[in-house]
Amino acid sequence: MKLNVKAFALAWAVLWGLCLFLIPWVTMAATGYTGETVLGRLYRGYTISPLGSLVGLCWGLEDGLVSGLLVAWLYNRFLPGRGGESGPAP
Repeated sequence: MKLNVKAFALAWAVLWGLCLFLIPWVTMAATGYTGETVLGRLYRGYTISPLGSLVGLCWGLEDGLVSGLLVAWLYNRFLPGRGGESGPAP
């Protein structure tokens, strides 16, 4: 079964964006810590702060969209029988 590349990419973007948005809030609530994070080395401006969570949301949506497109496209590309064949390859 082939994946809908656009739908998969959008779903992955929303999921990753929400993860990067929620991580600072959970960290602030659980520990009270605000400041730098290891992910801030990868995503410029991403910190454990309210503003950092919005920055993470934007980065997550962008990164998730690109990586979701790539993963779904590769999955469909390597799927057996993608050339219109009805059965498994000999």
